Amino acid sequence: MNTTTPVDAERPRETAPLPAWEKSALEGRFATRWTQLEAAVVTSCGSYHAVNEDCHSTFDSRSPLFVVADGVGGGAYAATASRQLVSHLHEALDGGDSDADAVRMALIDADRVIDRSISIRTQARGAATVALCKGSGARLSRWIVAWVGDCRVYRTDEMSGAPADLVTVDDSYRELDEAPPRGGSPDDPARMVGNGAVGVPNIREITLVSGEMVVLCSDGVHKHATASDIGFLLSGPAPLARRCERLVDFARERGSRDDATVLVVRRVPRPSSRLARMLVVALAALIAGTALWLARDSGVGGHAGPAPIELRQG
Repeated sequence: MNTTTPVDAERPRETAPLPAWEKSALEGRFATRWTQLEAAVVTSCGSYHAVNEDCHSTFDSRSPLFVVADGVGGGAYAATASRQLVSHLHEALDGGDSDADAVRMALIDADRVIDRSISIRTQARGAATVALCKGSGARLSRWIVAWVGDCRVYRTDEMSGAPADLVTVDDSYRELDEAPPRGGSPDDPARMVGNGAVGVPNIREITLVSGEMVVLCSDGVHKHATASDIGFLLSGPAPLARRCERLVDFARERGSRDDATVLVVRRVPRPSSRLARMLVVALAALIAGTALWLARDSGVGGHAGPAPIELRQG
């Protein structure tokens, strides 16, 4: 990322636990020659645990890579799993134009690494669900979306306020048509990273046009906000961090007690690229107009071409 602006600089995201309901926000930018990204994230510790078990990208990477992870299982090792997962994915995928296979292998490798890292220290288990988005190409219009568990990715238009488009499908027991364990819910995540059981991570490729945003969030947000709520609350001219804060606050008002994280990435063309496109269009129109004028001018005297040459025998 080119620039990172911490809104809450006194609380580094991955080192200081957040008391329940307190929010931490971060903003950042990433730019290519043609396009720039504006990103913001807001996270809030719920009342279920003493430590926020969600983790997210900190906008200091060299590539347009964005991750939200949600620790599962409670306890310190749930938070450890989410932190290690975000760190591992950035180490594996940062700095290159990774394809879908590279993203898939990074998630599978993270599953093994985290499982081994925690198992050598404790019998307790730690794992995390995750959502990942990575932009590619000079214009950052093509995006790889990957997920395991029930962290979600939405795509939404920032000005219309229309319902957000859900890109992912939860790896829940209900969606996978599997029976949850005793005491569990059909809507609990059936797949997660860090327990050595990730098979084939989910991968999708989407297109993002100017004015559209990708939204990554943990279940502390999306279980209490519909696609319509998300599209409406994230729209408008307010700064991205403020929009994220509105959505987290809305989830709290609707009863969310879990850790809640929302990360939004907005794609906007750089002013220079808009000017370049205008010049290209104007030049094309000028060339077309000149060609049309020459074609018409050549037919004014009634000649379709040069006069034939008459050959005479001497």
